[in-house]
Amino acid sequence: MGGRALACILACAVSLLAVPAQVKEGRAKEGQTAGWATVPGPASGPVAVHGAHGLGCLAGAEALPPEGSGWQAVRLSRNRIWGHPDLIAALRGLAGQARAAGLPDLLIGDLGQPRGGPMPWGHASHQIGLDADVWLDLRPRPPLSRQAREAIEVPSVVRPDGLAVDPARFTGAHALLLRLAAGQPGVDRIFVHPAIKQALCQAHPGAGWLRRIRPWRGHDSHIHIRLRCPADQPGCRDQAPPPPGDGCDASLAWWFTSEARQPPAPPAAPPPAVPSLPAACAAVLAAP
Repeated sequence: MGGRALACILACAVSLLAVPAQVKEGRAKEGQTAGWATVPGPASGPVAVHGAHGLGCLAGAEALPPEGSGWQAVRLSRNRIWGHPDLIAALRGLAGQARAAGLPDLLIGDLGQPRGGPMPWGHASHQIGLDADVWLDLRPRPPLSRQAREAIEVPSVVRPDGLAVDPARFTGAHALLLRLAAGQPGVDRIFVHPAIKQALCQAHPGAGWLRRIRPWRGHDSHIHIRLRCPADQPGCRDQAPPPPGDGCDASLAWWFTSEARQPPAPPAAPPPAVPSLPAACAAVLAAP
């Protein structure tokens, strides 16, 4: 397969993984973020997912407790600890399994806003309560106060050149965490830096769970866990499933080419109009 053809295929594939930055900016310009970040609590009523991971909302969200058996949520002031009950259950399950395996408390970052919806900054997805970030800081530490968790910084586990993991920071414990995360019920994919995916492919060739570990820029200090749409949510729109195989192939090698590593070119024209949120989201935002 030629380089141009592979690049084209990958461009189509990655478009399914996350909403491009220019779409996020366009959405903010259109004012679709208004209100979603300021509402303090979830919409009343039964759980209902409307839309897709990168364009939607959530009624009946559940909050992840700020701390629990095996986890501590960070930066609580953002009020992004909300998600579908399946996501909360998956995080509880992961934290419990990680603790049983001897890992320290997981530092859990952003889930979603109380009613989902677009965020004014930080994420283009995390909109329907099925996405969560877990930080890759697995250093043993005593429990942190909520105030201390506001300012905590997590180092990258990838070398500065981006071509491989830092062996002093990326360990077997990180691989164990990713394997446990990939095995949680409902997990569709987990985004990691390409160098992390590469290290996992080298250490665990052929492992079935690697299919759910997908390379994506920027995920060098945290992983992004995404659940598929629950079966009882007809208003939820899933993305295409990960391609067959473990992903340790030419699609991964492309991420280390000069083409993939060069800064994105500025758009030649204004981005196309951004789709509107599902009609049901207006009622979710206005609900008691």
